[in-house]
Amino acid sequence: MFDNLEIKAPYKKNGENNPLYTQRFGADPGVLVWNGRLYVYTTNDLVEYDAEGKVIENTYAKINKINCISSADLVNWTDHGAIPVAGPEGAAKWASNSWAPCAAHKVIDGKDKFFLYFCNGGNGVSVLSADDPAGPWTDPLGHGLVTRAIPQCANVLWLFDPAVMVDEDGTGYLCVGGGVPEGKADHPGTIRIMQLGEDMISIVGEPQVIDAPYVFEDSGINRIGDTYYYSYCSNFSTAGNTEGFTDGAIQYMTSKNPLGPYTYQGLVFTNQGNFFGLYGNNHHSIVSFKGKHYLAYHNRPVEKAMGITGNYRSPQLNELIVNEDGSIKPVIGTMKGVEQLEKLNPYETVSARTMYREAGIRVDGYADTLKVSAESGSWIQLKGVDFAEGAKQFTLRAASEKGGAVRVLLDDLQGDVLCEIAVPAGDMTDITVDCASVSGVKDVYLLFAGDVSPESWQVTAE
Repeated sequence: MFDNLEIKAPYKKNGENNPLYTQRFGADPGVLVWNGRLYVYTTNDLVEYDAEGKVIENTYAKINKINCISSADLVNWTDHGAIPVAGPEGAAKWASNSWAPCAAHKVIDGKDKFFLYFCNGGNGVSVLSADDPAGPWTDPLGHGLVTRAIPQCANVLWLFDPAVMVDEDGTGYLCVGGGVPEGKADHPGTIRIMQLGEDMISIVGEPQVIDAPYVFEDSGINRIGDTYYYSYCSNFSTAGNTEGFTDGAIQYMTSKNPLGPYTYQGLVFTNQGNFFGLYGNNHHSIVSFKGKHYLAYHNRPVEKAMGITGNYRSPQLNELIVNEDGSIKPVIGTMKGVEQLEKLNPYETVSARTMYREAGIRVDGYADTLKVSAESGSWIQLKGVDFAEGAKQFTLRAASEKGGAVRVLLDDLQGDVLCEIAVPAGDMTDITVDCASVSGVKDVYLLFAGDVSPESWQVTAE
């Protein structure tokens, strides 16, 4: 079945760890660390077309899902699907949109609980809850959490873009807001920070104003050491200022109190267009993971690779350096991204939704309905797979409608063949075959012929 197979082209270059995934778009990355994995939640940008079928500028109006991916090594990412958030099929059926997610974990009544905050357009912030960071998610309130009825929020131009933090004592804090009132570009005064209740779905006290200079949108809130960091995207009216602000850049402020007041400190990340050539809004999260700090942001490389334009964005990650004095060294955006933190273990079950690169792969559904679809010529690459114990057998769990095959290759799509697997037509089943000899650290490619729906794979040691 592999004779004359037309192999599909990827949207991501080998050796480049950015963007994090390519099977869907994903903007405004929010982050959560849980159980040795980094979870990234993104706005599910949907390509829009005009009446003639031409791609048009992203209006964000059709976005009602949030993507979720996770990784232990920061280069091989597991796709947890697109969470149905708003609309008739969503958890919050009363909502219309789901933009700019952020997430938090807290132990409540002895149980791990997870919270996913999002904005339903520009007029409020809402929350979903779950018992697992990948869901399924439910709507605990049946209405918005932050509305214009809350003190200090009625006059916020854009009541959106949440950022959440759970402090060391278990107290949650939420930042929201954005927008530039006319004549107030230097001090818009449109950011609010508030304390969350013990349940993480209620507000305690009155929100406070963060006077972030030249703010536009995109809040971030972190604690590093004993200092609180508020970060944000500057607006596009910074011309003529004497403080060195530039348009659409991530800035930061610090405080010794999570509710402020905050003092401006400097630049975190200039507009991504300065590094990658395609400018647009800048949206970020800062996260500490396995002893290092990282900046998650979005860029437009998949859009570029597809040959379209319209502000359709994809998530990226670069290391962020916090100096000994607590200042942040401005982050340099690169397509190479971050280093792989640990090798992938092939002797444990690896989900077919775990990928470093892919071409032609679809991941549909969410939670119990997740499904990977691979058509002829499509492939998955895993990076840094450690065959320290060799390989005796390879077990693939997969299904096929009409019958297909999988060729497992090492280091290249034309590399050494580890094994080949015939997938019979029928329901999901485990198929085990013998492997060729292998040792050391390799990249693994799964090349598909015919239609195959893979679920997972695992290697048996020699």
